[in-house]
Amino acid sequence: MEFQLDGWFGLFIIFWTVVMVVLMAIGGFFMFRKFLKKLPKEDGKSDMDWEEHFVNETRHLWPDDQKAFLEDLVSPVPELFRDVARQKIAGKIGELALNERVSRITQDLVIRGYILATPKRDHKFLRQKLSDSQINIEPYEHLF
Repeated sequence: MEFQLDGWFGLFIIFWTVVMVVLMAIGGFFMFRKFLKKLPKEDGKSDMDWEEHFVNETRHLWPDDQKAFLEDLVSPVPELFRDVARQKIAGKIGELALNERVSRITQDLVIRGYILATPKRDHKFLRQKLSDSQINIEPYEHLF
């Protein structure tokens, strides 16, 4: 008895093989990026360690209204990636807060941290969100 892959079944097997290879490549890409973020730098801490450090050090500086504002800013991020985005942005805001030795997180600090922590392709959304909220973006133009 001879086994042949011809007709629709053969095409199905080839299609499914291609789909699986592509999905594994995409997953591997994201896992590799996370692996690179976890590698320690010269100071012994990784990028993710520093983000966590800044968030923990400034947790007491966050008023509820600024937490809600940050949550509103990250709302368009797909839910699967929202926690990662929130952590990265909050880490940058915390870094700014510690460097500037502020007593509480302000809206200005949240906006600056968001701009610095996100890629340029996301700035279009932020501009739209701020204009919808009637927040002047003129002071932040140099950061965009």
